Amino acid sequence: MPPGLHFVATPIGTARDMTLRALDVLASADVIAAEDTRSLRRLMEIHGVPLEGRRIIAYHDHSGAGARSKLLAALAEGRSVAYASEAGMPLIADPGYDLSRAAAEAGHTVSVAPGASAVLAALTLAGLPTDAFFFAGFLPSAASARRTRLEEVRAIPGTLVFYESPKRLAASLADMADVLGTDRRAAMCRELTKKFEEVRRATLSELAEQIAAEPVKGEVVVLVDRAGSETVSDSDIDSALRDALADHSVKDAADLVARAFGLKRRTVYQRALAMGKD
Repeated sequence: MPPGLHFVATPIGTARDMTLRALDVLASADVIAAEDTRSLRRLMEIHGVPLEGRRIIAYHDHSGAGARSKLLAALAEGRSVAYASEAGMPLIADPGYDLSRAAAEAGHTVSVAPGASAVLAALTLAGLPTDAFFFAGFLPSAASARRTRLEEVRAIPGTLVFYESPKRLAASLADMADVLGTDRRAAMCRELTKKFEEVRRATLSELAEQIAAEPVKGEVVVLVDRAGSETVSDSDIDSALRDALADHSVKDAADLVARAFGLKRRTVYQRALAMGKD
């Protein structure tokens, strides 16, 4: 194994998704680090990769600079370092970015043995467009911050991909339906590559209703189709605003119309203010 930092992808479910190259890297690296040492040790045992006296160094979000400095010191000594996150590709909603950047800035070789990724597996199964997609990771747990984030990605011209905790799934889907649009096509992929793998394809409102009535467990990926590209005329917006202003305040009317047409709230609000003055 040549000196340098070698990232190693690990299976997201079934252990047989480990690649032969990843096993070669783990077998020959001078130093091994992992987000979860017990998980990687078990994976190596399954595939018959001996540690041969090597200790697996823990490196995760809470390790701090101390663990990173040890790995960088090993690289400076000309040793090969293999790093594996707990499941999937390192750095993809997993630790490793600071280590990768520091190693590259110090002039060390950085490589990867690619493999399983929940993002790509879900895109393959969801039945939504894959020509362009945006991975948004985990949404904020606080409702207001989550809705703000959804507003930011609403108009991105590609399939949206989110990771989500099963405990927050119902609330997140309800917010997605409200902010992104009730009729937007979506898919929920759960426990990918595992025994109870499940894919549900429906509109956001339908998925929100299903999960609210029957919560699920396991690792979840939610995918949402891109927003429609229909053009909206000024007369359509004005007509909708007049109807909304009959029963709502300017702020609420603008909010309703902006959501209905997928427009920026500020733009519609300014238009509603002008109509209110008239």
